[in-house]
Amino acid sequence: MLSIIQAAGWPIWPLIVCSILALALIMERLFQLRTHKIMPPKIMEQAMDAARRGFASEDSLVKLENNGLLGPVLASGLRCLQKNPQASDDEVKSSMEMSGRIAAHHLERFLPALATIASVAPLLGLLGTVVGMIEIFAATNASGSQPAQLAHGISIALYNTAFGLIVAIPALMFWRYFRGVADRHLLALEVSAERFARHLAKIRS
Repeated sequence: MLSIIQAAGWPIWPLIVCSILALALIMERLFQLRTHKIMPPKIMEQAMDAARRGFASEDSLVKLENNGLLGPVLASGLRCLQKNPQASDDEVKSSMEMSGRIAAHHLERFLPALATIASVAPLLGLLGTVVGMIEIFAATNASGSQPAQLAHGISIALYNTAFGLIVAIPALMFWRYFRGVADRHLLALEVSAERFARHLAKIRS
């Protein structure tokens, strides 16, 4: 591996940094976007039960707020009623929508960075190709070519092009995968929040 890095020249170092960042982001998203981290089991039943007992105690609200991403969304509706028992259904929904936007931000966290790496890596590979071509042309002059410098230029061009694609392709694939997972979780959060808002309106009527 070290010999490949040496043969690829300095342009490969930015690609190595991109590959490390991409791997770290992918591992982080794989961990954070698991279903039980977003919507823990039975959280809806817990929130509904808390609402039936008089819109929840402070302890139950804190526990709900610390339970996944759906927990704070549901707890925001209960907190709205705790602060203002006469709040309208629209005010409760507005409070939950605000928490939902925060949850959506957490779902999409680091995805723009991963998309940027997927876009930049081929360009960095192209930069390495251009540097290699410059080496190739520098190896050719009026007195003839220099085989060692010519081979070095070719290796720079090929290694950087290949490594740029090796970094970009998985980054793009995982970005699309995580984008789909985030959208699916966001839809589930919206459906659950709407269901809970209707439940609150029903028990208050």
